[in-house]
Amino acid sequence: MSQVLRRVGVIGGVRIPFCRSNTLYADLSNLDMLITAINGLADRYQLAGVHIDEAVGGAVVSHSRDWNLAREAVIGSKLAPSTPGTTLIQACGTSLQAAAGIAAKIAVGEIECGIAMGSDTTSDAPIVVSRKLSQRLVQAQQAKSFGQKVSAFKGFSPGELAPQPPSVAEPRTGLSMGQHTELMAQEWQIPRQAQDQLAYESHMKAAEAYRSGYMDDLLVPCAGVFRDNNLREDISLERLASLKPAFDRTGKGTLTAGNSTPLTDGAATVLLASEEWAAKRGLPIQAWLTYAQTSANNFVAGDGLLLAPTIAVSRMLDRAGLKLQDFDLYEIHEAFAAQVLATLKAWEDRDYCKRVLGKDEPLGSIDRAKINVKGSSLAVGHPFAATGARIMGNLARLLSENRGRGLISICTAGGMGVAAILESAKAP
Repeated sequence: MSQVLRRVGVIGGVRIPFCRSNTLYADLSNLDMLITAINGLADRYQLAGVHIDEAVGGAVVSHSRDWNLAREAVIGSKLAPSTPGTTLIQACGTSLQAAAGIAAKIAVGEIECGIAMGSDTTSDAPIVVSRKLSQRLVQAQQAKSFGQKVSAFKGFSPGELAPQPPSVAEPRTGLSMGQHTELMAQEWQIPRQAQDQLAYESHMKAAEAYRSGYMDDLLVPCAGVFRDNNLREDISLERLASLKPAFDRTGKGTLTAGNSTPLTDGAATVLLASEEWAAKRGLPIQAWLTYAQTSANNFVAGDGLLLAPTIAVSRMLDRAGLKLQDFDLYEIHEAFAAQVLATLKAWEDRDYCKRVLGKDEPLGSIDRAKINVKGSSLAVGHPFAATGARIMGNLARLLSENRGRGLISICTAGGMGVAAILESAKAP
């Protein structure tokens, strides 16, 4: 390994359009979508038949057949079959964490290039049988005689046939992510109007990104789909205000289908490389990935399920010797409008920064005109494992057009957060 850390370049990202679950991608699997996204990246950067040192990523909602989704996607793609694939899962931070791991290996000289990626579909969610029925079926399969097979079903009840769909609740609390975020909204006193305003702005900014042609280089069509189908150019604050609370119907709820991300199908990829590898292939570097950080909190004890990115960002800023205000662009994943607003408020709160982040002073406020300038998850959707790669590809593209520095903050299930810093490859 190299004794001197090398710079890690982000060449660029490519994704398929994101679609609300059970709509236009209802017949596609995680593998189908991920292969399409990888092939889009291969076409964009002339990677057909090219060996990539590592392809890392995964899916949060997956079947047992997807035991190594990353490798199967590589084999089915235009990449050289010598490209190894590693499946990784860290909830909504999956593909950003994959990028961080690839970057570390590039920095120390272990590899020269890698693809971080993620795919998710809840249209093809695994439906399993009850544990009791599963045990009976295994016992029957192992039986050596007809009598033993029959015996396996002694005491069988029809209730055992009920399918067991995947749960969206946190195993430790039994609450869904939306219910947890409602608790955060109430704790941080995030008003409904502010949430709707943030959602409205996300749609407006993403719609303008499409109209201007900005999205063209970031997307590859899939199954006849050319744009995100969650995006609403005609959305209005009046329409958002008319929606009923989705997670708390006691009269206190503020989260609705409009200011929360929908269940989404989609896949995204991003290519990282050393300077030497990129130069040999004639590929311009859009941005440098300079820092990454992952953290977690004790959400079970009430820390706030989606507030762990506040910790990750704080620790990363300490390592980088930077302040929260030292950025030209911010990409804060919009799982829920309330979660974004609670994160911003936490960074501004003296008590929180002292108690949780160990800071004598609050991190402070951010210029909101610099946040999610092309829209984010509330508008385009959120296929869990794909979001990190989407955001990194988008931020690298923005930085390739402008000098400066950008910060990524992604919250995840399980009370975790993943963060990263990108810097423009343009000379200062």
